Parts: sequence; structure tokens; C-alpha cells
Amino acid sequence: MITLDEEELQKNTQFSKLLLEVSQMLEPGGASASLSKELEEAQRELRMQRKVWFRSEIIHRLLHEMLVDYRVRKDDGSLSEDEIKFLEWLNQSMLVSECLRMISASTFSPPNSVSLLGMGKKDLLDSLPSNTNVFGMTDRFQRQLEESLKKKCFTFLSFHQPETDEEGDVLRAAKALRLASTLEDESRRLKNEKEKQLDIEATLGKQQEMYPQVLLRCLLLMQEAASRLRLQAQSDIDRINAEYLEAKSNALFLKLRMEELQVLTDTYTSEKLEVHRKIRASLEAAAKTEKHELAMSQQILSSYEFLGPEFEELVQEYTCLRDKVKDNRWMLQELCKTLP
Repeated sequence: MITLDEEELQKNTQFSKLLLEVSQMLEPGGASASLSKELEEAQRELRMQRKVWFRSEIIHRLLHEMLVDYRVRKDDGSLSEDEIKFLEWLNQSMLVSECLRMISASTFSPPNSVSLLGMGKKDLLDSLPSNTNVFGMTDRFQRQLEESLKKKCFTFLSFHQPETDEEGDVLRAAKALRLASTLEDESRRLKNEKEKQLDIEATLGKQQEMYPQVLLRCLLLMQEAASRLRLQAQSDIDRINAEYLEAKSNALFLKLRMEELQVLTDTYTSEKLEVHRKIRASLEAAAKTEKHELAMSQQILSSYEFLGPEFEELVQEYTCLRDKVKDNRWMLQELCKTLP
């Protein structure tokens, strides 16, 4: 950010030494090197903790979705005896786990505080399901959890890559394993694109700031050139040319109007105009009559609109009248075309 040449550094030797010492303790961005390392380690630890938390949160949500699904099926009466036992085992295990978590959180409370309902960890462990067929329940739970997680992964993969819906499960599983790295690459690419966009916006802002200055300089140069080329004489010439072109265009317009009037006079004689007036009067009278009939028909239709089942007959009658008016209009149009 500071531009220094060799001559300035030679004049200020102490300042040069200070810059060298500071550059060893600071990064190019201006931050402390030790603080940057600590910040990087903290960010790495934060990413690891977030990864662990997200993993636990995903499993917790899958368990709740599994419980909701089993409860809905239980209300519908579509669960077998083994599934009902598995649901009871899962409910009891989840309840004990949640209570253990709350008791573990209460260990950080003051020493004289009382735990939840006066229960300890041993009391809750005694409430766990019996060891009878516990391995079978655990295996079934793991299988269903893996199946739910697989469905979630495939759903997310289908949302991100819809073309994978027609592929096999093995290929989709392989793509799902690479989905995290793919999303990281896309996120990194979007971040780079945003940085490029910010650079472009900054460059554009600088160009917009420079544009008025360049424009003002251009205007000054044009003004100087105009004064050198005797703009005043050129303006007189342009004014005379404009007046000449205006007069010429007015003459052309008058000539065209005269030719138009001459063609109309030759085409339409007094006898033809009289015939056209009569035809127009008859057509206007016929159109007025049809409009009157149409208004009467519409009035009759609106008056019989609330007659209930008889309204269909009125609609048919109105349709016939409308078709008749349409035919009469067509006949009038054809008659107008045939007349000279």
C-alpha cells in the first residue's frame, strides 16, 4: 500500500530498518504472525467440533424421524409384534439417554444443587431395557439407521444431481461419498467468483470516478478544437443549409398533397359520392337496427336470467339471435365489398 523508491529509503535509513523489523513480525495483510497461527488453530478446532456436532445432530434427527414413522404406523395398526417391541425399546433407550444428558449437564451446577427428580446416573441405567435380545435390537437399529441415512444421502444427491436418479445404487453411493468434496469445491469456486466480482466492482468504481474527469478533458479538447476551426462561421453555414432543407421539404410536402387531392378528384366524381352517401346511410341504418335488436335481445336475456332451469332455453334463443346478427353483419360487409 506504500510505494517507496530507492532514493527515499536511502534518505530514511532508520525508517527502512523499522519496516524490515515490522515485516518479520507481521504478515503481508498486516496481522500478527503469532495471532494468525492461533486463529488458524482455533478455526481448525472449531471445524472439528462442528463436524462432530453435525454428526450427532444428524443421528439424533434420524432417530426422531424413525420414532415418528413407527408411531404413525402404530396408530394405523400396521406394526407387527417385533416392530412394537423395537419401538418400545427405542423409546425407552431414547428417554434414558436424554435424562442422562440432562444429569451430565447438571454436574456443572453448584455442589448443593439437586439433580433432576433426585435421580442419579445409576438409577437411570437401571431403567434401561433388559439385556434380553438386546443384540438383536441393536443390530436392527443399526440397519434401519444406516438405511435411513442412505435414503437421506440419495435424496440430497438427487437434489444436487437429478441425473443420478436413473443410475444404480453402487454408483450413486460412490457419488454420495464424493458429494462433500464436490460441495466444498463449488463453495470454494463461488467464493473465488465473489472475490472476482468484488474486484471487478472495485475496478468499475475507480473507472466511474475517473470517467467524469476524462469526459471533462474531452469536452475541453473539443471546445478548443471548435474554437480553432472557427465554429461561428460553420454554424452560419449549417443554419443556411437547414433553412434550405426545410424550404425544400415543405415544397415536397405541398406537391405530394396536391397530387393526392388530384387523384381523389379524378377518382371520386359527384355522382359516385352521392351513391356512396346513400350506401353509407343505408348501412348505418341497418347497423343501427341490428344494434337495437341486439340491445333488446340482451335486455330480454337479462330479464329471464333468474328463471332457473328455463335459462338454458333462453341461452339457446340468445345464441340464435347472436348468430343471426353475425350473419347480417357478414352480409353487410360482403355488400360493401361488392359495391364500387
